[in-house]
Amino acid sequence: MVMTEVFEKLKSLQDILVKRYEIEKKIEEAPKQLGAQEELLSRLKKEYIEKNTKYEEVRSKVLGLKTELEDAEKQREAGEAGMDNITTHREYEALDKQITEANAKEQEIRKELSVQEKELSVLQENLKSDEEMISSSENDLNTSKAALDNELTSFKDELSVLKKQEGEITPGIDQEIVYKFQRIIQRDNKGIVAVKNGVCEGCHMILPAQFANEVREGEKILFCPYCSRILYYQESENEGMDNYFVMSEAGSLADLDDVLDEDENEDDEDIIADSDDIENDDEMLEDDEADDEPLDDEDEEDLEEDEND
Repeated sequence: MVMTEVFEKLKSLQDILVKRYEIEKKIEEAPKQLGAQEELLSRLKKEYIEKNTKYEEVRSKVLGLKTELEDAEKQREAGEAGMDNITTHREYEALDKQITEANAKEQEIRKELSVQEKELSVLQENLKSDEEMISSSENDLNTSKAALDNELTSFKDELSVLKKQEGEITPGIDQEIVYKFQRIIQRDNKGIVAVKNGVCEGCHMILPAQFANEVREGEKILFCPYCSRILYYQESENEGMDNYFVMSEAGSLADLDDVLDEDENEDDEDIIADSDDIENDDEMLEDDEADDEPLDDEDEEDLEEDEND
C-alpha cells in the first residue's frame, strides 16, 4: 500500500476513534449523571428514618403520659368520692392529701403531655413533607433513568457503527501501528499531525533537519520524537517563498566567493611585487656597504695614480 493511502486511512481512522472515545467516555460517565439525584434521595430517606424514629419515641411518650393522666384523674376522682363517706378528721386529712397530690400530678402530666403532643405534631408534619419530597425525587430519578437509558441506547448504536467503520479501515495497516495510534489518540486526542516548515503541528517543536527530510520523503511511518504522534509532510504557504530566499541567498554567496577570489589574487600579486622590491633594496644595500669598506695599500696606490693622471 502506498504511504499516502496509509496516511489518508490514518486520518479517517483518527476521526472515527475520536468520536468513539468520546462516546465511550459518555457511556462510562452516564451513571454519574444520576449520582446527585441518587445522593439526594438517599439523604432524604435517611433523614426520614431518623425523624420517624424520633416520632415513634415521642408518640410512645405521649401514650405513656395519657395513661399516667388517666391514673391521676382516677386517684383524684376516688378521693373526691370518698369525701362523702368520711367519719373522722383523720380520714378527711388523708383524702384531702390524696386529692391534692392527684391534682398536682394531673396538672404536671397535662403540661408535659401538651409539650410532647406539640412536638409530635411538628414531627408528623415534617414526615409528611419528607414523604412528598421522597416521592417527587423518586419520580425525577425514574424519569432521568429512562432518559439516560434511551441516551445510552443511542450511544451504543452509534458506537456500533463507528466500530464497523473502524473495522473497514484498519485492514492493511500494521496492527502495532494501529495499537500505538489508538493509545496516542486516547491520550492526546490527535494521533497524526502535519509537519510544516520542519515543525510538528502537534507539539510545535522544531524537528531535526534530517528527520524532517525523512518525513517529507514519506517513505515510512515516523513518530514525532517529542510527542510520539505520527507525522506526515504538508507544504505550507510560505515554504515556497522561503526556498526562493534560500536560493537567492545561495547565489549571493557564490558572487561573494568570486569577489573574495579576485581579492585574494590581487593580494598575492601585491605580495610578489613587494618581495621583488625587498630583494632589490637588499642588493642596493649590499653595494653601499661594499663602498664603505676601508681601502687596502694596493687600492690606495691605484687611487693616487689616477689622481696624478
